[in-house]
Amino acid sequence: MTIVLTPYWSDGVQKLKMAPQPPPKPKHGLAPPILEDDVHTLRCLAQFRSKVSPLEKYIYLSALKNENPDMFYKLCLENMAEITPIIYTPTVGEACQKWSQIYRRPEGMYISIKDKGKIGSVLKNWTRLDEARIAVVTDGSRILGLGDLGVNGMGISVGKLSLYVAGAGIRPHSTVPICLDFGTNTQKYLDDRYEEMIAFMDEFMHEMSIAFPKLLIQFEDFSTDHAFMWLEKYRNKYPLFNDDIQALALSYSPLTSHRILFFGAGSAGVGVAMQLMSFFTLQGLSEQEARERIWLVDSQGLIFDAHFSRKDYAGAPIKDLLDIIEYVKPTALLGLSTMSNAFHAGAIEAMAALNPALSSSPLEPVKLSECTFQDAVTHTNGQMLYPGQGNNMYIFPATSVTDTMVEASSMGLAESLTADERSVDLLYPRIERIREIGAFIAKEVIRAAQKAGVDRSTNLRSMSDTELLAFVNSKMWSPML
Repeated sequence: MTIVLTPYWSDGVQKLKMAPQPPPKPKHGLAPPILEDDVHTLRCLAQFRSKVSPLEKYIYLSALKNENPDMFYKLCLENMAEITPIIYTPTVGEACQKWSQIYRRPEGMYISIKDKGKIGSVLKNWTRLDEARIAVVTDGSRILGLGDLGVNGMGISVGKLSLYVAGAGIRPHSTVPICLDFGTNTQKYLDDRYEEMIAFMDEFMHEMSIAFPKLLIQFEDFSTDHAFMWLEKYRNKYPLFNDDIQALALSYSPLTSHRILFFGAGSAGVGVAMQLMSFFTLQGLSEQEARERIWLVDSQGLIFDAHFSRKDYAGAPIKDLLDIIEYVKPTALLGLSTMSNAFHAGAIEAMAALNPALSSSPLEPVKLSECTFQDAVTHTNGQMLYPGQGNNMYIFPATSVTDTMVEASSMGLAESLTADERSVDLLYPRIERIREIGAFIAKEVIRAAQKAGVDRSTNLRSMSDTELLAFVNSKMWSPML
């Protein structure tokens, strides 16, 4: 018996989604006599909580989203802290690994390298071309540090867009999840993959701009070399954003006292370092002064001859993390290596001895995290600042993304912390305030875009901050329940 269902963009479902009012109630006699929305919401929440494993919860929510998007997003908004780790990290990693097993119905677009030469006609199969505003595109080659999962990486695009709908109020039908299939099982593409891939991507980006003229494209979880290559190749030609490279280095503190150590020098590590360096220079440091505050570690040890190359050391290679910490004396240690438990007890204790309020941020999925929360607390006597989840979901990409806009989003996030949240040393604002925070950050990013002259809605320039914030809030979609 097959469990693959009819595509959700079939006429009946699309007509229901297009309706400007909530779905109609069942006719008398076709449903229980008591079917109030509040009761049904509690029922769905109870069903969700009855699932034993995170993956079972994920499967339940996926089915609910396809059947009743309003109910799905209502549950998300009312239970953000509980549901966010299910619909995205860390659970989405396991969901992607088992995507071919839990797959039930099409959700998004799959563009294969075999479609080269006809990508435009494939894109036209998307039923709501005029309403599309944001696409999250992956090729599945570096899914959350789990390796190349191919088209199983679609779960990343789907999950990230679910966060944007719930957190930023983007309309569900304005989102387009896309997974690119570069044909890694086809010999002719393996033999000359680089040339074929560039031609494919050139066509894909061009046809996307034609099919979706108002669309922002976000690249997600591409392999390190391709992530940088595509960003640099297309960022000045199309509205483009790379989550892994541009959206993670987002905090503010006095600059001159900081020495940031990145454990992991892949696309995420180098991307965050580059964004942090840009932030430092925008705050008044020279490029050299900014560079002197950043160190990266790869599989060979502390880097001196690539990426953020340095001239301040001529000794033997430094490979042991404890030795690196003693040499660098970092004020913050960021883990982007996918090496589970790499932050051993000695390293954590050394960091704690150097810093009265230690910031250590393992930024990979839980099972690949460089240290656990328990280890962090134990080996620092509770002085560790440890994020529950480091994700860019607070900071939503705009239509044309410049470095100054990314910095504006980070500053907006930092300024969103209330006095109460600061008093208890929260690193991020409480997620229950996500819509409020998202609106404030959007306002800050709009102002940065206006200042840079890349804003498209020039009529917003005359608005006061209060008017602009009200405008942003008025554009947020909410479930009709």
